[in-house]
Amino acid sequence: MDCLFVGAGAIASEYAAGLSSTALSLAGVCDLDGERAAALASEHDCPSFTDLETALARVDAPLVVNLTSHAAHAEVTRTALAADRHVYSQKPLALDADVAGELLAMARERDLALGVAPENPDGPSQRRAARVLADGRPGTVRLGYAHAHVGRVTDWHDRPDSFLAIGPLYDGAVYPLTLLVSWFGPVETVRVADALDSWPDRVSRRPSAPTHVEATLSFQSGPVVRLTASFYAPHRSREFYGLELHGDDGSLYLHGTGAMETAVDHVQFGRVGREYTPVPPQSPTSPVEYTDALERLAESITDGTPARAGGRRGAHVVAVCNAIEDAADSGGPIDVPAYGTTRDRLPEPDVRPSDPDPRASGQHGIRLPPIGFGCSRYRDGEYVERRDSIATALDAGYRLLDSAELYGNEHRIGELLAAPGSPDREAVFVLGKVWRTNHRRKHMLEAAEGSLAELGIDAFDSYGLHWPDAWAHRGPLERLADHPIERQEALTFPEDDDGDIETADVSLETAWENLEAVYDRGLTRTLAASNVSRSELETILETGRIRPAIIQIERHPYLPRNDLVSFCHDEGIRVVAHSPLSAPGLLEEPILGAIGEEHDLSPAGVVLAWNVTRGVVPIPSSTTDTHIVSNLTAATQRLSPEEIERIDSLRQPDFER
Repeated sequence: MDCLFVGAGAIASEYAAGLSSTALSLAGVCDLDGERAAALASEHDCPSFTDLETALARVDAPLVVNLTSHAAHAEVTRTALAADRHVYSQKPLALDADVAGELLAMARERDLALGVAPENPDGPSQRRAARVLADGRPGTVRLGYAHAHVGRVTDWHDRPDSFLAIGPLYDGAVYPLTLLVSWFGPVETVRVADALDSWPDRVSRRPSAPTHVEATLSFQSGPVVRLTASFYAPHRSREFYGLELHGDDGSLYLHGTGAMETAVDHVQFGRVGREYTPVPPQSPTSPVEYTDALERLAESITDGTPARAGGRRGAHVVAVCNAIEDAADSGGPIDVPAYGTTRDRLPEPDVRPSDPDPRASGQHGIRLPPIGFGCSRYRDGEYVERRDSIATALDAGYRLLDSAELYGNEHRIGELLAAPGSPDREAVFVLGKVWRTNHRRKHMLEAAEGSLAELGIDAFDSYGLHWPDAWAHRGPLERLADHPIERQEALTFPEDDDGDIETADVSLETAWENLEAVYDRGLTRTLAASNVSRSELETILETGRIRPAIIQIERHPYLPRNDLVSFCHDEGIRVVAHSPLSAPGLLEEPILGAIGEEHDLSPAGVVLAWNVTRGVVPIPSSTTDTHIVSNLTAATQRLSPEEIERIDSLRQPDFER
């Protein structure tokens, strides 16, 4: 789609630079400064103009991109709409809410698309923060603090006059306002506001609008947010475009409401009573490009459904800024028209089986996060308490918890899942396993029901055999962690009179049939098997009525088991890798260190990325907060085939623990 750029300043160059990777093309450039217009146009082999009417007459481009100065936006948009052109405007849509409403009505009457920057709700950090809200972790959000410290524009902008004329609301506050309106819907009332004229006496170029504004906003959906917008507070302040939201159950911190790039700690969550924990990305991310919004608007035009949601939101944001100014003059409160804007739909949970029938499970029927969290208490030869580390994992964003009755801490996990600040149940995938002393049907059903009661959930997302072979039953395994270690060992590792493990006469086929009975009673949505060989898996597939959705195996570079992984993937079975980091000596391997330097990963991160790249879900088990976060971050990396091959070369055919 051809575009006509109106405005050829620095921001226009940013937009133009991204066009080559899109289906959009620059058909003309218009700017009052003829030299600027010609310079940009020459780079894209298109004509330039100094008069908008002439440009519209000569360039048959359906989309006008309004990149002029703040005060000129409204008139340029009006002229383009009058010429039946779709418009995407830099922020703000206008400086007056009535004018913004007229432009929106004009676009609606002519069935034209109207988009307005910023499109920051689609930024990678902003979407990550939206996921925290979608998971229900803060609970009901009641208070917030938003900053827009634009800073001394005379220090960092080569043409600051446009900024100085309008003040920090219309250039800076639009970022947190746009994001908050996207999440919570329209602002209902500006409760109170104040404006200051703080400015250094030594600076001769002075703003004509207040340089520092503070306001308290009430949103229709409930939250009350204190907004600070400032030209006086420098943009290198600790809070640049920061946002902090406080709910009944926890707090969410976003480093930058207008950020186009992201970092691990740009999103943080702290449940009540706990420190903030970084919520890192869990998939490859890329910065937002200026042209992304243009592409979406162009697609709506091509589809015959020209979008105006951005225009509605932009008009409402202008109305909020107007109301803040009025409240600063009168003291408030000031009601704010919504202009039809509504809150955006928050992201849907991306875990839990999409099909409740495991007969149809597999890579297309079950969704898993790229990395899960192992909840075993057994570490380095001793039992440890895992409550704090599991809480940190949930706060950081892990959404697959690997539990088992052997671990003896299902009640601790249940307490955490039910605690304020934990994600909603539908956002967490819970994998459980029956211990091999409970392979008989009666014991297995009792074990599954007991584990569910301890976890406080109605059904497992997947429930499986911890090991394929059966041992003698010595009694129920409730709350093993509460028993002395000798009692734990006696129940879980039954010995005969000679001190050897006492087995039970329950075949794998029978154990799987008993596991199917767990499914038939609605106690699990899918079935799983752990620590099986390929031949044992084939036995399950050949004799079982219900196919496994998940196979859990020990997998790391010393023991890659690629043949079994490929077989599972061919069968549509997901593979979960336990003990991915614990093989002795593994993390000292030079190959892992060298590859890690290329990706800014630790050796542990390389091993996790190696699994994720292969489509395997690793479940590292750490008790260190920094490792918990960094392990999750490794999911953003994908390794090259050559790197995968180098790591696979570490294979040790005779590896044993």
